[in-house]
Amino acid sequence: MLKTRADDLRKLLPKGFEVIGGLMVGDSDDAERSALEAVRAARRLRKSVSEGGDLDDEKIVGASVDAGTGNIHFFISKTEKLAKLEPVGSVVYEEDKSGKYLWENGCLLHCELPIKLPFYFPAGSPSEAKKMFSEAVDGVITQFKELCVVYIAETLRKASGDVPKPVVLRGKDFGFGADASNINRLPGSEDQVSDIKMLLSCSHLCPNSKTTSVVNSAENADKIQISVMLNRSEKSLTIGAPVAEYFPAMEEARLIVVDLNLDVLAYAPKELPLMHAVSNLVIPALVDQLYSLKKIILPHLLMEHPQLRIYHFNPPGVLHPITTIYELNYGETEMKQVDVRKSLHMRLGLPLDRPLLRTANALDLSVNDDSRSNTKKRGSIQLKDVHIGIPSSGVSEGVSSLIQGSYEYYHYLQDSFDDSGWGCAYRSLQTIISWFRLQHYTSISVPSHREIQQTLVEIGDKEPSFVGSREWIGAIELSFVLDKLLGVSCKIMNFRSGSELPEKCRELALHFETQGTPIMIGGGVLAYTLLGVDYDEGSGDCAFLILDPHYTGGEDHKKIVNGGWCGWKKAVDSKGKSFFLHNKFYNLLLPQRPNMV
Repeated sequence: MLKTRADDLRKLLPKGFEVIGGLMVGDSDDAERSALEAVRAARRLRKSVSEGGDLDDEKIVGASVDAGTGNIHFFISKTEKLAKLEPVGSVVYEEDKSGKYLWENGCLLHCELPIKLPFYFPAGSPSEAKKMFSEAVDGVITQFKELCVVYIAETLRKASGDVPKPVVLRGKDFGFGADASNINRLPGSEDQVSDIKMLLSCSHLCPNSKTTSVVNSAENADKIQISVMLNRSEKSLTIGAPVAEYFPAMEEARLIVVDLNLDVLAYAPKELPLMHAVSNLVIPALVDQLYSLKKIILPHLLMEHPQLRIYHFNPPGVLHPITTIYELNYGETEMKQVDVRKSLHMRLGLPLDRPLLRTANALDLSVNDDSRSNTKKRGSIQLKDVHIGIPSSGVSEGVSSLIQGSYEYYHYLQDSFDDSGWGCAYRSLQTIISWFRLQHYTSISVPSHREIQQTLVEIGDKEPSFVGSREWIGAIELSFVLDKLLGVSCKIMNFRSGSELPEKCRELALHFETQGTPIMIGGGVLAYTLLGVDYDEGSGDCAFLILDPHYTGGEDHKKIVNGGWCGWKKAVDSKGKSFFLHNKFYNLLLPQRPNMV
């Protein structure tokens, strides 16, 4: 069981992160004893993940949770030999600063290595195939440590001022030999270092122009690309020609070629020397991943090989990236693949009602040229998440409940299409569908007005003449389209007067806290998109975060916010004017988040 957990953790956790403690649910009367059990379990797992090594003197955190009250008691174990634990108040970083600390002081090293691995085995002895494949894999690992191996490190951010030149690290500089025990050997203080690049730290390849607003995630962290090459043609004093050797097989043999596409991530403090980062993090990560792929392929070696691909994710609530191996033989919606994701969700403590580990969620680790990446991230002319940074609601003691995730702002006259005066509900529906796209619940394109109309005709809700018309649609029609195109169900709230909406603020807050989807508001001849509420339960004061599709200008965030096209609206403002009209009925469409991973 311990070995299985260690193997799983070794696959999931990038090199550079380690097991530093354990937590045990125990009896409040003896918190230290429970914490000691957690410490011992953590030490065993840490050793297994590290595959040995002298870890006796490493500090380990032990935590005991009172099953009745939920109180947590923290302890520190300074060495394995001491049975006595030292109580501490807390070992938790402030939640809003831990990510900032992690990514301001560290970086990601990314290495992709496609391998075509051929091997022969006797045609009359299929049982020998596994042995020959294993030997071929070991041969690849040996090459990681050969004198002629070359590791090239270069920044992945190409438009951040002066770009540092790539750093070339050679196997002979590491001191690698054929002996696997030399894999971690690096120049020490007693060694003569003739090449200054051997002393360069990771920070040399990390730009200094990062803004604090974007550094708090793995996706926006500094990244260093590591490429692996073999230099077989070093300078020689003698003239020679290529030589081909021929080894005839003693019996009939069969050839199998296995595709192994390695893709590893590692985390390194920026002050860590590049040589240490490559030797102690990247190479062991390549070795571990190679063994993981080998373990998956071995049972299918003489059959069709599984199509394996590595993905890296940084799900919300998890500070560090995780790595998974998916079999592409199965579609994302097939039960086998769903079960794999569900198992990962449970292991990582992720919710089971949202797709956080689908391939579309994977980190984009391609070359980050700022001038191109901004266009790529937008993917369209629509602005994204325009409510971020708007002024406060004015509800003094209110608690805000907001949309969860990203959306695109659709409004009048976009895409050179004149829908002014009739298309507001269509635009609200497009904003809602963009939310489901960006949260990876669907891959369909955001439909045009005509495509929305065609959908309503296809399900029999409208006559064929409706296509191409300028007829309004409301909450009911939106629910039909969401059900048809996305399989999304909706709740509808009806109000006889706009004055009734503030009475449902608590219910709307619950929607944003549990579902997190944008809400369409239809009243009279107008439609809006609701992105959140700010509600003071004591006084009943509330405000509504409105995204107005009636805006007809360009994609100018400042103009949109200053013009009130996205902002907090009180049911009754300071001048006594009602935002929701008392003489109009209102329907609210509340899309429900699909229960899926």
